[in-house]
This record gives sequence, structure tokens and C-alpha cells, in this order.
Amino acid sequence: MKEYIIVGLRPVLEAVAAGRAIERVLCRQGMDGELFRTLQTALAGKGISVQFVPVEKLNRLTSLVHQGVVAYVPLIEYADMDTVVSGVIQRGEQPLVLLLDGVTDVRNFGGIARSAVCAGVHLIVLPAKGAAPVNTEAIKTSAGALLYIPVARTPNIRTAIYLLKAHGLHIVAATEKAAQPLYVADFTRPTAIIFGAEDTGISPAALKLADATIRIPLQGPIAALNVATATAVTLFEAVRQRQL
Repeated sequence: MKEYIIVGLRPVLEAVAAGRAIERVLCRQGMDGELFRTLQTALAGKGISVQFVPVEKLNRLTSLVHQGVVAYVPLIEYADMDTVVSGVIQRGEQPLVLLLDGVTDVRNFGGIARSAVCAGVHLIVLPAKGAAPVNTEAIKTSAGALLYIPVARTPNIRTAIYLLKAHGLHIVAATEKAAQPLYVADFTRPTAIIFGAEDTGISPAALKLADATIRIPLQGPIAALNVATATAVTLFEAVRQRQL
């Protein structure tokens, strides 16, 4: 499976105008000009990550005339969060949603997706910026799981939390700073679980909106688990509770 790119100023601009899902856009450092400014305006407010990189990087990505712009197209079609959650509720199931706040490592993301599919998670939600890309490495690491689970993209995690609360979901934040251990949480109810980046954790704004915080009890000298491992431990506690 190849990672898809769109090359050139006008093709990328047309893709944005057509509403094509775009993961991120790489632009040559020092880019300027009327058409480029039009592209910047078109990208503004769409939650698409824009990075300025040396021209050598663009040259390594493609042998085509790129005009200083390359856009990555996701290998999956992003799901609509409201539609997925509404469908789960209409089927009479208790939604289980995973929110990843700042998880940028592709291998961790792939491992998380694999655990999520095995645990029966209904939806993974990513912020538009500051998230691991859904690329070939992520799909490979997930053992193909990313092709089987709905993934939604939101402007920010706060927006997702508000929507999920409107659907009646209980928001649980997993953080080593929590006072309550994992096992006191009630995962049998409609639940969304937030995990943050390993270095910075869940953002304060998202943490403030959580209905509960939980931690995984640890023993030994290491202070925290890898985020993919922590996600698996937490999700399978939810599985245990839901199968009782």
C-alpha cells in the first residue's frame, strides 16, 4: 500500500476547494506569490497541518514538478463522529470511544488502533493538528486494524468532548496524576477515554472537561507505561467489565 500525495500548487488548491480530505501540506521554505497566498487562504481554518520544509525534502518525495507544495492524502476516509456515535446508540450498544490527545508517534498510534479493534472500540478520534498521520507505517503497525475501525478527525479534542457529552458519554481521562485507580471507573456505561502524549500528557483544557480521571496502578521503579501499552491495559479493563 502506497502513501498518496498530491503535487503542485494548483492541484493542491483544487483538492482543497473540492473538499478532499488532506492529512497535511508541505511547503517550500520561503514560498510566496499570489497563487500560494490563495492556497494559504483556502487552508486557513480547515484544521490542516501546514509545514515549511527545505526544498530538498520535497525533491526526495517526488520527481515531479512540485512547485514547492506537496499534500498528503489519508489512506482512509475519515468518519463523521456524530454519525458513528448515533449509529452505535441506535443499535442499542454502549459506545466506547477513544480520544488521542497529542499522540504523534506513528508506531504507538498503530499499536493503539490494534488494541482498540480487539477491544471493540467503536471510534478513534484524533485532533486535526498534533496527531500521528494515518500512513502506511501506522496501518502496518496496526496489523491492518486502521482499515477496520472508524477514525474521526476533530479541530481539537475539546470539540469532540462537547459532542460526545451531548450524546451522553461519560468522559474518562487516563493520567498518572489521578488519585483513583483504573478499576474504580465504570466502563459499562457509554464512555470516551482520553489518552495524551507520553511527554506532556493530556492537555489541561481537555483534562478540565473530563468527568473522571483514572490511573493504572504501577509497581517498580519505572514511573509510567508506554501510551500504547497503557491504552491496551485500560481498554481490556473495559472489556472485562462489559463481559461480566
